[in-house]
Amino acid sequence: MTDPISDFLTRLRNASKARLVLCASPHSTLKVGIAAILKAEGYVADYSDGTDERGHKTLVVKMKYVDGAPAITGLDRTSTPGRRLYASYSEIPRVLNGLGIAIVSTSKGVMKDSDCRRNKAGGELICNVW
Repeated sequence: MTDPISDFLTRLRNASKARLVLCASPHSTLKVGIAAILKAEGYVADYSDGTDERGHKTLVVKMKYVDGAPAITGLDRTSTPGRRLYASYSEIPRVLNGLGIAIVSTSKGVMKDSDCRRNKAGGELICNVW
């Protein structure tokens, strides 16, 4: 697998469209940071660590639905392994004029776009969520 973050985001997107309750993915610190931001912003209900049948660590995300509709309307990978996109704090784009969030990997950790602007930290644009 060349891009585990894209795989994680695709699993979340597919789980929300299929209206699944849980979504499991291989564990990594960056994925946990993304899941924490999605939970804090209300896009997912919860996340936890687990293990699969072979003993590998997994990240299990509990999906959130509002009146039967998925809370995640759109999920878009911004930076890819073939085209890394970096932005300073003043250049981070607003997603749907502030209705969505951009997730950024900074030297201070994984943050949403408004926290990056407040802390004046730029970095790699991971994804946009709305």
